Amino acid sequence: MQAEKIATLIIGGGQAGLAMSAQLRDRGLPHLVLERDRIAERWRTARWDSLVANGPAWHDRFPPLEFPDIAPETFAHKDRIVEYFETFARQIDAPVRTGVEVRSLQRDGAGFRAETSEGVIAAENVVIATGPFQKPLIPTLVPTEAGVVQLHSSTYRNPGVLSPGAVLVVGAGSSGSQIADELLRAGRGVYLSVGPHHRPPIRYRGRDFCWWLGVLGQWDAPTREPGMEHVTIAVSGAHGGHTVDFRRFAARGMVLLGRTGAYRNGTLQIDPDLAANIAGGDANYLETLDRADAYAERTGLDLPQEPEARVFPPSPDCIINPLSALNLAEARITSIVWATGFVSDYSWLHLPVFDDKGRPAHQGGATAVPGLYFLGLPWLTRRASPFIWGVWHDADLLAGHIAQHRVPAHS
Repeated sequence: MQAEKIATLIIGGGQAGLAMSAQLRDRGLPHLVLERDRIAERWRTARWDSLVANGPAWHDRFPPLEFPDIAPETFAHKDRIVEYFETFARQIDAPVRTGVEVRSLQRDGAGFRAETSEGVIAAENVVIATGPFQKPLIPTLVPTEAGVVQLHSSTYRNPGVLSPGAVLVVGAGSSGSQIADELLRAGRGVYLSVGPHHRPPIRYRGRDFCWWLGVLGQWDAPTREPGMEHVTIAVSGAHGGHTVDFRRFAARGMVLLGRTGAYRNGTLQIDPDLAANIAGGDANYLETLDRADAYAERTGLDLPQEPEARVFPPSPDCIINPLSALNLAEARITSIVWATGFVSDYSWLHLPVFDDKGRPAHQGGATAVPGLYFLGLPWLTRRASPFIWGVWHDADLLAGHIAQHRVPAHS
């Protein structure tokens, strides 16, 4: 069968793929988007039921389309975000083919050959917009014979799907902290393993954290090296949005732990780093407040003072006298939720575009293979890169690069 020919192939129909499609369309550049499932599939099936965006609606969107039915300062539910991307795809008439999986991508002369579930596509350029959330990472610490249910945060849905009993949540970024909070509100016994993290204030002096990160230049913080790991951020848009403070979780009955270590005979060893991790989060929080205050004074902004934002609740006993070991049976833990992130899966990509650690090697998304690009990765060009608003900026840069280096279309 003769291969279908296209100028630019975009692999992935999530936020990155749609942003790329819009930018190419604005430049009149022909392209095709392939999505193995549905548009915004991760938002549909790899999120828990109550999830809302962590950024307000005015910010967590593409510039050409607002959320007309949501107040700008509120946080969109995941189902509304799916509707948003579907609406956007229709608005730009994005050439998306859903249900088509790319099984292999390799070089073919001056272009590329993509073998898909629906045939072969020849492309001059390829943009890999599959994002950072590909393969859930579950540490192999606790064996299956331990008798507890283990699931990744991407497959957790609500407290009702877990067996009766206490729950250990490992990982205290946005996903872990929100899931632990939801379980606690549902009356579960909750143990939360807290690692190093940042925790910005959800609001300060009348402005939300997205606004502050913008005016302070933190969204534009440049990539220091390709493939730089994303910093764990504890922030929550749930329940109208609130600043995450793990001490307040503990005051409500949650048991905080340091990072989980080795497992032996029904017991997990716990690292003695809880107080240091909490202190590190506090330092990041206070640094943000300091920078915000300095910016307001320097620019003459008339914003209300908020001295109470610097007052922390007392440290609970679980921080003062942290556990060094956790016996799962004695704690009546029947489930473990691993909020431990994801790893990439590029087993289908047969091109020399990886560094010595197996990470995509690129400069601002452009690889050493002419015509091959990555989009939607953490720190692709700056801190904002993996977010809805940030990926739009990166797609603009890559579309400009493709336009500048375009070759005559296939005959």
